[in-house]
Amino acid sequence: MPVNEPYNNPYPPQREGYRPNRDGAGANRAALVIHTIADIAAGFLILWILLYLLGANEGNVFVGFVHDVSDWLAGWSQDIFTMDSEGLRVILNYGLPAVIYLLLGHGIAARVRRL
Repeated sequence: MPVNEPYNNPYPPQREGYRPNRDGAGANRAALVIHTIADIAAGFLILWILLYLLGANEGNVFVGFVHDVSDWLAGWSQDIFTMDSEGLRVILNYGLPAVIYLLLGHGIAARVRRL
């Protein structure tokens, strides 16, 4: 490139204070946080369902922690379904909140991203 030729900037000049890489970053960050929290909540619930169905030792510290967190997350939905089969009862009573957390969390995150 010869010294006397002007530099051809591929980006047109913008208004004062405009940062193209930061446009909408706050909304995207908030949506990511909401999305991640919903995934973690559903993950705990699904993990408890798997641990219960596989017959994990409930005296184990990790299994007890997962069970306590899952009970807290699914407290509002306990005993919605009262089945004779204990396994089916756990799947439905912990699976329903997992699905609701995923649907609400991802829906809210998508809505926030559009802001």
